[in-house]
Amino acid sequence: MKASRRGFFSAALAGSAACAAQSPGAGPALAERYRKLDAILRAPVLNKEMFKAPVILESVELLRSGNSFLCRVRSRDGAEGISVAHSGMSTLFPIFVRNLQPFFVGKDARELDLILEKVYIYNLNFRLGGMALGLPLATLEFAVLDMLGRIAGKPAMQLLGEIHHPEVGVYIATEWREKPVEESLELIQKAVAAYDARALKIKVGGLMFMTTDMYATGPAGRTERMVPLIRKTFGDDMALYADSNSFYEAPEAIRVGRLLEQHNYRYFEEPVMFDHLEEIKQVSDALRIPIANGEQDFSFYGFRWLLAHDGLDIYQPDNYYFGGVIRSLKVARMAAAFGKTFIPHMSGGGLGYLYNIQIVSGAPNAGEHHEFKGLQTHVQFECKTSPLKVVKGKMKVPTGPGFGVDFDPQWVARHQPVRL
Repeated sequence: MKASRRGFFSAALAGSAACAAQSPGAGPALAERYRKLDAILRAPVLNKEMFKAPVILESVELLRSGNSFLCRVRSRDGAEGISVAHSGMSTLFPIFVRNLQPFFVGKDARELDLILEKVYIYNLNFRLGGMALGLPLATLEFAVLDMLGRIAGKPAMQLLGEIHHPEVGVYIATEWREKPVEESLELIQKAVAAYDARALKIKVGGLMFMTTDMYATGPAGRTERMVPLIRKTFGDDMALYADSNSFYEAPEAIRVGRLLEQHNYRYFEEPVMFDHLEEIKQVSDALRIPIANGEQDFSFYGFRWLLAHDGLDIYQPDNYYFGGVIRSLKVARMAAAFGKTFIPHMSGGGLGYLYNIQIVSGAPNAGEHHEFKGLQTHVQFECKTSPLKVVKGKMKVPTGPGFGVDFDPQWVARHQPVRL
């Protein structure tokens, strides 16, 4: 008898937990942690009992107008859901059309948990690591959840659990690590002044992703000057965070982490390469400041290892990069089981801020402040249940059905189906 995919998934988790228990230095406590994590990964997230009849996906479309992409799904009964794609879809749209679209058509949307598992096998999609698969998959999942929410007359997050945070605190995410200190400070002050925010994240280190110069590392001594200057400029009441985007190796990350501790920063994000799990734990063990990681992860198993080994304080999957809300909520639930905090990374542009505050609203272990890169968007929409503004450092989460926004029909009509 052939094993089912779910059976295979369960057996793989059980086998890996057994291997962990037999590893040098492992014991019953570690094995029990893995069993707890694996039970969460196996548990479905979508409450399909809200839907008594099948919701068959009659059509799945990727729509395009220039560099603007939408996903529109329709059920056999005429229900519709729409989502806004990440800007990266301008590169990745062939994966959506070839590797995802055919698999979703004809499926019962009530089985979304299982669909999200099995689509990794279709066309050997598991070979497409990271955002190459995660971003198109998330775009499609958002549209399905939007449709299901509209059918049920409920916010999408109520289909996946309870609403824990009707308002979400935000921090202003800033860049400009390549600029001199004085220019960076002026730009950061303008960014903070544009919104009624009470928290701020700065960049440390010298990740020069915008240049072909192999030796570029940014202005010398910038981090050492910026860290105390930002605290002095914004005062003790401003919540401050720092992100190195995997720039450091462990010893240097520990040194910078101690500087952040000295000036009362609240967490240190991606201090070392994101998938160097043992180094992440080494830095976390050496510092008092909480360590955050997860923006680049595309597999559950890095998060799982860090939770099993108590190697990380704050878990940060990106809704788009990681493949959607359901997968991200599984990480949140694993983290909650061990008293850890969930602060998902937010992709900029489109409606990234909307999808981010929605998932935060459904996570009981969400942190105090969440990433925010501004309200600028090309998307033409109306939100009847929230002004979607930052007021006293927080944004009100929409309560309308689906993701709570209605798109301008004329704007949607300018988008045409993508065909390869």
